[in-house]
Amino acid sequence: MKEIRIHGRGGQGAVTAAVLLATAAFYDGLQAQAFPSFGSERMGAPVQSFVRVDDESIRRRDQVYDPDYLIIQDYTLLSAIDVLHGLKENGLCLIDSEKKPEEFNLNTKAKVVTVPATKIAREIIGRPIQNTTLVGALCGATGLISVDAVKKAVMERFPGAIGEKNAQAVQAAYDLLKGE
Repeated sequence: MKEIRIHGRGGQGAVTAAVLLATAAFYDGLQAQAFPSFGSERMGAPVQSFVRVDDESIRRRDQVYDPDYLIIQDYTLLSAIDVLHGLKENGLCLIDSEKKPEEFNLNTKAKVVTVPATKIAREIIGRPIQNTTLVGALCGATGLISVDAVKKAVMERFPGAIGEKNAQAVQAAYDLLKGE
């Protein structure tokens, strides 16, 4: 089983990103679950969402404490909360940033990768909402889920022109990370 924890701020679409990942995994013939963790948060407050993906039925229902993969939608969270907590040594931390990974000076043995997801989203979607872009980047970096399944999940969730633009952003981020 692979476990993913997504850290973002209220309004960035962390919950939607988790649902899209789980839906795409289902399209790829895998078992998946996605769920959020938040209380009375407001726009801009730190939030988390979780995804599990496996070939077999998933019986666990607790939060993801030891993720294989982290998605950090807002790198300012790195100094606000311990987002790296529990990340496996052979895991991956994917950060939305135009900075180089080493500029964050993170204390982890896991691989740290940055992707300019907000920049890609602004250019392609026309808005700085980078959740779908980061989902594409995770698929490109890990191969866990196919990019076609992600684009199908995006088009189902956001029909029409906005879905097409989000699918293009997914592909752009996927291609960028697949090339690394």
